[in-house]
Amino acid sequence: MCGAAKLLRLLQGCNSMDRLRKIHAQVLLQGYHGHPAVSAKLLSFCATSAAGDLAYARLLFSGILRPATDHWNALIRGSSRSPAPLDALSLYNAMMRRASSRPDAFTFSFLLKACALAKADPKCREAHASIVRSGLSSHVIVGTNLVRAYADNGSIDEARRVFDEIPDKDLVAWNSMISCFCHAGLHEDALKVYDRMRQSGVGLDEFTAVGLLSSCAHLGALGFGVRICKFAEENGFLRRNVFVGNALIDMYAKCGRLDEARRVFDGMRRRDNFTWNSMIIGLGIHGHADKAILLFQRMLMAGVRPNSISFLGLLTACSHHGLVDDGLKYFQRMGSAYNIKPDLKHYGCMVDMYGRAGKLDEALEFIQSSPFKDDPVLWRMLLSASRIHGSVEMGEIAIQNLIEMSANNAGDCVLLSDIYEHAGDSQGVARMRKMVKDQGIKTTPGWSWIEIHGEVRKFVVGDTSHAESEEIYKKLEEMISRAASLGYAMERSAEWLENFVDSTTDYHSEMLAIALGLLRTPKGTSLRIVKNLRVCKDCHSLTKYASRIYDREIVVRDRVRFHHFKEGICSCNDYW
Repeated sequence: MCGAAKLLRLLQGCNSMDRLRKIHAQVLLQGYHGHPAVSAKLLSFCATSAAGDLAYARLLFSGILRPATDHWNALIRGSSRSPAPLDALSLYNAMMRRASSRPDAFTFSFLLKACALAKADPKCREAHASIVRSGLSSHVIVGTNLVRAYADNGSIDEARRVFDEIPDKDLVAWNSMISCFCHAGLHEDALKVYDRMRQSGVGLDEFTAVGLLSSCAHLGALGFGVRICKFAEENGFLRRNVFVGNALIDMYAKCGRLDEARRVFDGMRRRDNFTWNSMIIGLGIHGHADKAILLFQRMLMAGVRPNSISFLGLLTACSHHGLVDDGLKYFQRMGSAYNIKPDLKHYGCMVDMYGRAGKLDEALEFIQSSPFKDDPVLWRMLLSASRIHGSVEMGEIAIQNLIEMSANNAGDCVLLSDIYEHAGDSQGVARMRKMVKDQGIKTTPGWSWIEIHGEVRKFVVGDTSHAESEEIYKKLEEMISRAASLGYAMERSAEWLENFVDSTTDYHSEMLAIALGLLRTPKGTSLRIVKNLRVCKDCHSLTKYASRIYDREIVVRDRVRFHHFKEGICSCNDYW
């Protein structure tokens, strides 16, 4: 027994395979290879340690005549984290065929991690059935891992159902469900989970804060984010966790509060690559190109190496500010100075940059010479630029390429129709109308979010699902009437499309959100809207009037950019 204890102490201090092999030799010489604790410790190091060797672990395992649950668990755990996680599933099946051991909570936890990594949804469901048969369905650790496995396999409803059935949820379980909703893009649900969490008397930690702030950033839920910020500052999260600071910078920037984002950035004692990138991107999306470039230079002076995200922020800033030469310089420096290969987003920024500057020939040449010339994103950017500058020729080239890729949608037809209309080409408008009708082209459904008193409200076009719908529509009609008396005229250039999408009397989602904001917030309160599509020209015009009529700051973040409206003026000067 003394020999086994000595060997276990040696294994406890083992930190390399060379040392492990020497200890293993002693185990064999002293006849302890069949000792359960010693063999389990040997196997655990080889299978699960960063310095281990999974192949050696399999060799050890093959020499165990009657492997116990601990032995199986070590090998299943190691396999679940390997490049071949499906091996863990095969081991579990082999374990179930042996009568010498039965799975426990750890077995299922490791197995479920393998199901998540391997994207093996059927195996995840099989494991779920085994968990129920084993009487572990109420085990909080097993349930939490099952939630993650279902979510990673795209089965969010199943993940939600499992989570709801966990009787005594701990902080890790709550955090996991919030994280799953965040990664699935269900940010409203993530905030609702936190409301339930708070009602259950469970506090939040840094992981909770990061997940919630991410959802606030996507939703534009500034009020909710500010409450999380206050809690984080009061409880020292910012001092000890750089990820919380990074999430706060991202949240404030995406909610239009660049001043607060900068305050958090300046107050952080420790900054990583993501910290700098978040601030650079925040400056970029708000059009502060000079400040973004200066911050990038500070980043280099601080000894932080930029990555592809850093350059994406710079290119975005240069694009929004029309700095074509600077943008091209940084695009070229990615490869020449830092050996970073530009991806589709970087090429998209360059096409957008050329397009905004009216350099359509350069934009076309750039697309044709890029490795992403077969991606519809770049051609759609060229089409948008053609609409800005009224180029029929470039618009036709762009949409022809989209048609050849079978990637054209109703929005593309609207853009080219607008180009034709402004060029006085009624036949071109008719062709676009016919294309939409004959091919049954559908639009992407538009929606908008607004946060009212800590609650995120979602609107779709022509929405009548809200309890205040009658008030909302009355307010919107009042807004239009007052705007018309000041010179507003409804944009009708794409009215023909409404016959195939929505009724011409349906109001767009962002205008309904603004109307609710005017109804439910005190005078002088800023309204912040997030929209999944681009704001149309008519809504852009009406929002300018609304900011003047009601003396409100209205911030709209659409798919392309931020629009800051105040006193009848938009920070982006005009719609495009």
